[in-house]
Amino acid sequence: MKKEIELLAPGGDIDAIKAAILAGANAVYCGLDKFNARSQAKNISLNDLNGILRLAHSNDCEVFLTLNIIIVEREIPALIGLLNKLANTTLDGIIIQDLGVFYLISKYFPTLNIHASTQMTTHNEGQIQFLSKLNATRVNLSRELTLTEITALTAAAHKHHVLTEVFVHGSNCISFSGLCYMSSVTGGNSGNRGQCSQPCRDEYLTTAEGKNFPLNIKDNSAFSDIAALAAAEVDSVKIEGRIKKYHYVYTVTETWRKQLDSFYAQEKLADDNSNLRNVFNRDFSNSFLKGNVSRDIFIDSPRDNSAIHRAKVKFSAEVKFGALDSNVSVVKKDEQLSIAKQELYDIKTDIINNVQERIGQMNIDKAPLTISLSGERGEPLKVSVKTPETEFDVFSDSKLININTTKSNTAGIDEELLLKRFKALNDTEYFIESFNFDKFSKDLIIPFKEMTLLKNKILFELNGGKDIVPHIDVPEFEEKSEETVSPSLALLISSESDLYLCNETDADIYYQVPNHFKENVAKLVALFENNRRLIPWFPAVLMGENYSAAVELIKQVQPERIVTNNTGIAYIACEEGIPWVAGPYMNLVNSYSLLCLKENFNCTGAFISNEISQNQIKKIHKPDDFELIYSISHPIVLMTTIACMFHQVSGCKKNIVDDKCIQRCEKSASITNLKDVSYFIDKEKGGYHTVYNETNFLNTDIVSDLPDVFSKFFIDLRDIKTNTQVGIDKRNMVKLFEHHIKGNSDSINELQKNIHPSINTQYSRGI
Repeated sequence: MKKEIELLAPGGDIDAIKAAILAGANAVYCGLDKFNARSQAKNISLNDLNGILRLAHSNDCEVFLTLNIIIVEREIPALIGLLNKLANTTLDGIIIQDLGVFYLISKYFPTLNIHASTQMTTHNEGQIQFLSKLNATRVNLSRELTLTEITALTAAAHKHHVLTEVFVHGSNCISFSGLCYMSSVTGGNSGNRGQCSQPCRDEYLTTAEGKNFPLNIKDNSAFSDIAALAAAEVDSVKIEGRIKKYHYVYTVTETWRKQLDSFYAQEKLADDNSNLRNVFNRDFSNSFLKGNVSRDIFIDSPRDNSAIHRAKVKFSAEVKFGALDSNVSVVKKDEQLSIAKQELYDIKTDIINNVQERIGQMNIDKAPLTISLSGERGEPLKVSVKTPETEFDVFSDSKLININTTKSNTAGIDEELLLKRFKALNDTEYFIESFNFDKFSKDLIIPFKEMTLLKNKILFELNGGKDIVPHIDVPEFEEKSEETVSPSLALLISSESDLYLCNETDADIYYQVPNHFKENVAKLVALFENNRRLIPWFPAVLMGENYSAAVELIKQVQPERIVTNNTGIAYIACEEGIPWVAGPYMNLVNSYSLLCLKENFNCTGAFISNEISQNQIKKIHKPDDFELIYSISHPIVLMTTIACMFHQVSGCKKNIVDDKCIQRCEKSASITNLKDVSYFIDKEKGGYHTVYNETNFLNTDIVSDLPDVFSKFFIDLRDIKTNTQVGIDKRNMVKLFEHHIKGNSDSINELQKNIHPSINTQYSRGI
């Protein structure tokens, strides 16, 4: 039989980690109190980690640590300090998002296993190759993928010795992970920093379709899809829930454990998912996995659905709870819901009492070490180490001598000396409980350097035969003499009606390639071949045949350069020897992310993320022969989704999203929250549904604030409808921006007057 699928469970705090282990998880993922994408969770301290590793490993459970946020420059020294400590633990993997962290671990801490976070939005083969080149050993595939796509990507991953994991249960993001900026823009809480305030779960004014929570979708559950996932040969199934309590983690993990065990023992799957419905859920859907993204993926309430579902089942209500027969009174319905809530409360109480008692017996205390010394003059020093599980001996390379034979006033070996020399042992899963000198004369001595060698030999044994990684001092960036930069303009268009701009300006002109264009490759090839000034701009999401179409486009056109927001396309550009620029949705916020792209993939330039502030940008060091680009005017993307927004907002005749929808649908709508803030939904032909902020971004200050930093300033000229009114045509707008970046101060007032209202909050606030 093939290797069984790993069950990967969440651990937001120590109790949840214990519950996951108790319930039969093969691995748990947890975060420290910084640098992870669930800052709302209680998380664990670095001091807790070694005890957790000991507990987990003694129960045949691996531990993966989440460092899955983007890291700003000022945090890099602290991160490097943390990596130095983690390198000498028995940690099984580190889950990361930031390309700078990929660079640092790959180059300086290669003993740490790298797992690519779902925030990497991995959905095509090129991205697997990209991550493999960065030494990723595992990748969490995008939640939007179908079983067919997962099968293909897993086969591709295995070719490159990369494992795959798939989210199979828990909360679902409506947006592609890593590409949601809604919380960041609207409230200053960046999802890419683990601070998401979930505005997608907020209540909105009732839409034309009668919905009050139009962005809220059901929870993910692939409980009945184990056989298909096994056939796809995925390596791990992952449960979401690091902000959930231990009783939730235990219930869900145990239920999945039994399902997996039943499948592998009998090839039989349970149909009953009632245990999963007894704990928090927003109802369940496996629509992404099945490739059946319909209006049924939404639920018009972000609250717990468990009591409603129980009342429906228990009292045989109609599908929509509340729409009961007219002879069932409101009072009766309330009584039924109240009964269901009480039953769930009783079930929850039983789970808590049962699990609480059992996890109370599990401890994350470090294990005691007893260290005994023995040896005679002229022999090596023997250090015997005893742990609760084992005993072992290590020997010095030098032989013991009497103190009085040395020329210096050297003190003997005593407890104080050993505590000082062996203190690193207390930073492991163990602590020094006592020393035993019964068989050793304190008149004997060896060179002090031998104590360090002995310490390392002990650490080698305690860490399961893993060599000690010496402390790494990552070289600091050299301060370079300031260079004078004469910035130019770059602009983005998406319509052939704007091609006239090629004759109106010397600016770089990027042309947007759609998410879906597999049937229009020839047309796009002709467009770029006939307009060699156009620079292809590739979107962040390119799945399946559309990724293949993008590769074909690059190979046929052989453009002089491209801009890409997709790492899979970046990989292909590197392989084809085509200069490329990293787009604004690669979330680049530190110097090492730029080095990563330049040194590994021959990247020639990059957009700096608009999420970071002026002060955060200032600290970034630009690599040699590398251009930095900043977007100073654009409609603000809040999220991008494969689901159909019109099902919830303005209505749609079709029930399901298919290729024809994505290729042909061209629509817009808006929603307004209870604070009277509107968001605009735009669906272009060949594109996914995108939610935009009500006002556009405009930052005229950066040109004078940060002179000689950016080679190019970018403006987005696509026709995206928001509340921002543009009072001039595109030709004159380009001229105004060109004047502005050349230092014409009069153009600032003109731009602000003609692009109004606008915001640049992130530039001052940052992340």
